[in-house]
Amino acid sequence: MAKKASPYERYRSPLIERYASEEMMRNFSDARKVGLWRRLWIALAEAERELGLDITAGQIREMKRFQDNINFDVALEQERKVRHDVMAHVHAFGEQCPKARSIIHLGATSCYVGDNAELIQIRDAMEIVQKKLVNVIDVLAKFALRHKDLPTLGFTHFQPAQPTTVGKRACLWIQDLVLDLDEIEHRIAALRFRGAKGTTGTQASFLALFNGSHSKVKRLDKLVAEKMGFKKTYAVTGQTYPRKVDAQVLAVLSGIAQSAQKFAGDMRLLQNMKEIEEPFGSSQIGSSAMAYKRNPMRCERMASLSRFVICTSLNPAITAAEQWFERTLDDSANKRLSLPEGFLAVDAILDIFLNVASGLVVHPKMIRRHLMGELPFMATEEILMAAVKAGGDRQFLHERIRLHSVDAAKRVKDQGQSNDLLERIANDPAFAKIVNAIPKLTDPARFVGRAPQQAAEFVKSVVGPIRKRYASVLGARAELKV
Repeated sequence: MAKKASPYERYRSPLIERYASEEMMRNFSDARKVGLWRRLWIALAEAERELGLDITAGQIREMKRFQDNINFDVALEQERKVRHDVMAHVHAFGEQCPKARSIIHLGATSCYVGDNAELIQIRDAMEIVQKKLVNVIDVLAKFALRHKDLPTLGFTHFQPAQPTTVGKRACLWIQDLVLDLDEIEHRIAALRFRGAKGTTGTQASFLALFNGSHSKVKRLDKLVAEKMGFKKTYAVTGQTYPRKVDAQVLAVLSGIAQSAQKFAGDMRLLQNMKEIEEPFGSSQIGSSAMAYKRNPMRCERMASLSRFVICTSLNPAITAAEQWFERTLDDSANKRLSLPEGFLAVDAILDIFLNVASGLVVHPKMIRRHLMGELPFMATEEILMAAVKAGGDRQFLHERIRLHSVDAAKRVKDQGQSNDLLERIANDPAFAKIVNAIPKLTDPARFVGRAPQQAAEFVKSVVGPIRKRYASVLGARAELKV
């Protein structure tokens, strides 16, 4: 008899073992899926009974008694014989419910349980993502307000540009996430149920069951949806719900991944500059060789998983494009991977995001050092205008500043020394009348425009309503497995 392989001798998904939360894993578990199938069979039987079919209350009670007691071993053995997972579970459920066996799955196709259960899982998964997303927004907004007045060097093309503030920059990260929240709210609101549509979506089997009563068939579709928590169904379907839905949902997840990767990229650069760092545990090791290193491993993991989600979002798009007529089965194996794994990865990304955002370490002195290394060049216009107002000749003063700037730039680039432009100007007799004003003229706060006000206004007007809508779910924490 072959020795049973240990768990370490078989592939184990890192999404399960290392990254995703228990809540999201449970949502896509076999127990959750098949539990939903059984509830869907019960809802169908109840609705058919209410509309006059010969189904007894005793049969429904029997089904409800076993709805959570799933005999997976029986279903697995049956699937080996019939090569059909839904029919295997129809058999297994029927074995537990002999009185109800004849009416389980009555009039339905496999997609009645398969697709409707997936729509419920998608809805619940989006709500988990939504909850985590608003917590990241909330934490980043607190960070933005805390540092709204802290000037920092701004960059375009990763080249020094006009200063901003640390808090204002954080608002850029939040703005992306707010756009993602808008999208996921829309997708949750727009999501519908497949309902009871039959083999090719024509409801022919149900029309036969109800002796040609179109009104009862329409009512059945609505009743089943309501019993499973949906107000609306898709008006028309083939055998499946529109595969376009999966593409739209994964596009939302891709959007969140894009926002997360942008944040993670900025943080990796900032950590290199020693301005802002992600949390670092007291026993954490940055490198197996270089003991001094503090690698931004959490943000690197965010970036890595984000790339996976962005690439995974192509799968449902291609699937939607490839469906023939009322349906083909080339979606099935792909959906088993791309849909849950997309959600599991985004779930992990948001946990890491929340963990990092909750523990950002800011180094104001290093931020000022970098800013003051560039600010003298940016401040020259202020100095020039002040000197002209004090009676100086603009063209002469402009030339003096140009020469000092060239010399200071050489000192920085060629000699690797600090920027001494302000000292050069202060020691130039041409600027003697304003020398005492130079510290005020070069105060970094003068160069950040409305950044502090923008940050405060943004948090109040944009984040405020979000906090109000989601007050009951705020305050979440995220502890990482590894």
